[in-house]
Amino acid sequence: MNRRTFLKRFLGSIVAFFGLGGGTYYYAREIEPGLLDQHHIDIISHKTPRSFNDYTILQFSDTHIGFHYTVDQLVELTKTINQLEPDLIVFTGDLIDNPRTYQVESKLIHALADLQAKDGKFWIYGNHDHGGYGTDILKEIFERSGFELLQNGHRQINKNGDMINLIGVDDVLLGDPNLDEATHGLSEEHLAILLAHEPDYAEVAKEYPIDIQLSGHSHGGQVQLPFVGYIYTPHLSEIYVEGDYQVGSRPLQLFVNRGIGTTRAPYRFLCKPEITIYHLKTNQ
Repeated sequence: MNRRTFLKRFLGSIVAFFGLGGGTYYYAREIEPGLLDQHHIDIISHKTPRSFNDYTILQFSDTHIGFHYTVDQLVELTKTINQLEPDLIVFTGDLIDNPRTYQVESKLIHALADLQAKDGKFWIYGNHDHGGYGTDILKEIFERSGFELLQNGHRQINKNGDMINLIGVDDVLLGDPNLDEATHGLSEEHLAILLAHEPDYAEVAKEYPIDIQLSGHSHGGQVQLPFVGYIYTPHLSEIYVEGDYQVGSRPLQLFVNRGIGTTRAPYRFLCKPEITIYHLKTNQ
């Protein structure tokens, strides 16, 4: 979207949004940001081993703690996630909105540590995690919480002699992503799932032997209006904003999570926070 088109759409949408009335404004600021969608998706692939049929991967993303999302809310989210008993948990970036100014509480570390998954918990950097000199701060938080960082690396998940590959790249905007390094030594015969914070990175990933990409970053636009759609998404979430896409000729299956928190503006409208539960299915 060019600058003129963006400004026209943004200003027109803002006028329409506030023109809907005080009740809508209250809902967008106080109600919808506290709601939560549990989005279940079946991922069917001939590369899913039989041992991984009905395997569940839970994704949450973009909590942006400190900007209208609290640690107490994260504690409640932890309880919700644990009730779903996922096999694997992945966090796809932007835990804290501004690491430079946020005072990390032990309660935050305990909340993340309380998350339970049979085969582990994994995370990748988002742009806010690197921003504000937060790189080392976030690394320590997740290490103390029992999460494993996938920064241009991969982990092979084994089950009854079968295997899938979980891959992660560094943040595209403020990090140093290297998919060659992340996929080095992997066989194309195994299902490959990539964690990449920015969804538009799929335009790069589609050239690699990646089957599935899980991303966040966009927040789904945070505010969507009837007949208009989303108002604004950050850089590298302009092509792929929310939901699922088929990218490239393979094709790469891309899933974009709307995230949990908000940033820049404390509103959500027609764009509820979500966690996504992926159910691997085999068609063998």
